Amino acid sequence: MTPPAPTARFRGEVRTTAVLAAPLVAGHLATGLIGFVDNVIAGRHGTNTLAGVAVGTAMFWLPMMVPMGTLMALPPSVSQLDGAGRRAEVGSLFRQALWLSLMLGLLLFAFLSLSVHALEPMGIAPEVRPTAAAFLHGIRWGIPALTLYLCMRYLCDGLHWTLPTMAFGFGGLLVLLPLGYAMTFGAFGFPEMGAGGLGLASATMMWLQVAGFLVYLARARRFEALRLFERFDLPRREEISSLLRTGLPIGVTVAMEGGLFVVTALLIGRLGELEVAAHQIAINVASLCFMIPFGLAEATTVRVGHAIGAGRGAHGVRRAACAGLVLVLATQALSAAVLLGWHDAIAAVYTRDLAVASLAGTLLLFAAAFQFPDGVQVLSAGALRGLKDTRVPMFIAALAYWGVGMPLGAGLGLGLGWGPKGMWLGLIAGLLVAAVLMGWRLLRSSRPGALPPGRVTKGA
Repeated sequence: MTPPAPTARFRGEVRTTAVLAAPLVAGHLATGLIGFVDNVIAGRHGTNTLAGVAVGTAMFWLPMMVPMGTLMALPPSVSQLDGAGRRAEVGSLFRQALWLSLMLGLLLFAFLSLSVHALEPMGIAPEVRPTAAAFLHGIRWGIPALTLYLCMRYLCDGLHWTLPTMAFGFGGLLVLLPLGYAMTFGAFGFPEMGAGGLGLASATMMWLQVAGFLVYLARARRFEALRLFERFDLPRREEISSLLRTGLPIGVTVAMEGGLFVVTALLIGRLGELEVAAHQIAINVASLCFMIPFGLAEATTVRVGHAIGAGRGAHGVRRAACAGLVLVLATQALSAAVLLGWHDAIAAVYTRDLAVASLAGTLLLFAAAFQFPDGVQVLSAGALRGLKDTRVPMFIAALAYWGVGMPLGAGLGLGLGWGPKGMWLGLIAGLLVAAVLMGWRLLRSSRPGALPPGRVTKGA
């Protein structure tokens, strides 16, 4: 049989990546819409509530990015086993990943329980501290559920089955919308709890998500052959250490990038509730836009890992990476156009405060400017994860985000008094440097001599 032409194979790879990524993108958008719901509920409750949720969300996600990124070692590990025809080993790997996710969740719960004491030393505005602390006290109860949920989700992603990410993401949204409103404003028998109630509603949603996912994996015929829960395995040092060797650099890389945005929010929190509320609106919209390239990057991780496991060589790896890049450039162009054309209208959805909406609309123009570098850097990082190349990207992230982005943003925003606009210029600079360096690293790591060995198949 004549193998398909290179152009046809590339079109096929684009289609495969798009089909794989679509539920991931939808699931991530559902997650982003959860943040949107949080912010709209908080904003309607009051500017102080929105500012407190902004700071509390930043303090929640900054440490959360380390376990989230660490567990991203699971999809490439699973996809390489799948591509090499070693599916029988997936169940054992998954059980060890569950232990790792539980340990990470408990550690983070303890950390966040203490983090509220850092609000005053960090210089957060006095009027914002009580609501931020209340939100943190509530949402921290959901952390172990979130890490377990991520482990189950990443297993499915690595097996090219991404519909559960979408289904449980939107399921969580349907729970949070009425529950968050009721516990924030006081309805359906709940007292008015403001930001604290919103945090508790988010934690409740996380536990319901993980319970549903557990039942699904245990009962779905698709996973029967993997025997995910056939026995109880004690933690095994070798397998958990292997996941950590690959995953911790990913976790640090994700924290480096996400930390740039989170610390920016915390620094803006020193300026007052108007500035932090406007920033929270703009960063929430930018985060929604980011969910699209993030989902495409995760799909690219799986496709690159599968190409390695199947022994498709440099051509197969680069074809998978380029397919993801084409899709990312197209979606980022659309996001940039929407932000440029409707920035003021989008900001007005979040708040009735005209001063907050005006500043947020201006910041959305800055968000439009970093759509392309943000897409390129996250796609390149995703392809590198598929190659299990995680250490050098960690150092690239440190340089781009903390050697360039944060010093520039802090210098312009706080040092020169440019406020949130100066901080956002730092975000743009950091993402631009990351895009260039991550792309360069991907070209080096996908050379024929640099690829790890795999099982040789036809049609590479």
